[in-house]
Amino acid sequence: MNELRRAWLITLKDLRLEFRTGGRLVAMIAFVVLAGFLFAFALDRTAVAGRDVAAALLWLVMLFASTAGAGRIFDAEEEEGAFRHLLLTPVSRPAVFLGKTAANLVVIWLVTALAFISLTAFLDVRDQGSLAAHAAVLLPGTIGLAATGTFFGRMSRHSSLGDTLLPVLTFPLLVPVIYFGATSTARVFLERPWTEISGSVRLLWAFAVGSVFIGAALFRHLTDE
Repeated sequence: MNELRRAWLITLKDLRLEFRTGGRLVAMIAFVVLAGFLFAFALDRTAVAGRDVAAALLWLVMLFASTAGAGRIFDAEEEEGAFRHLLLTPVSRPAVFLGKTAANLVVIWLVTALAFISLTAFLDVRDQGSLAAHAAVLLPGTIGLAATGTFFGRMSRHSSLGDTLLPVLTFPLLVPVIYFGATSTARVFLERPWTEISGSVRLLWAFAVGSVFIGAALFRHLTDE
């Protein structure tokens, strides 16, 4: 319980810093709104209905937005040397990883909600299906995105390539998330029965739980110098 409390304190600290500076969040919000706007103009409505491609575009926007600055959550502490001091405290490495992942997850949730609203509005998707079903699909998907982005975001801090390296590391691993997530979301848009969706959602949960546990277990190797 003490480790979970420490992870929660790290999450609150990172979120306060994130909302105080606002740079990464504003950039991500601008990206998802502009992406929805541009997709609306790029899509030929006479050939393809917005409802048919909304799911794929939503998950692609989530992917790019979540990985665009996942490693930035370490930058402020690195510049001030605070991250090194954090590692010298009794807080365990898994607790640091969980706290950072939870902070990234909250930001991704905000961006995902805005991306959903933006894309359905710009693509004129009026029959959106069950919002509860959408949430049930998006929740494990965003957890997987946050955990993977946090882990490899820390790894990219050790490279001179920085954020340029992050998509190269994460995109191949996130192919199952995008495939099963987009497939499930498309079926929710089409109002298919939950029995056709639940199998993919279970796979998304398996990836989410696995990425959290593996990331927490291996995070110490990224922080030990």
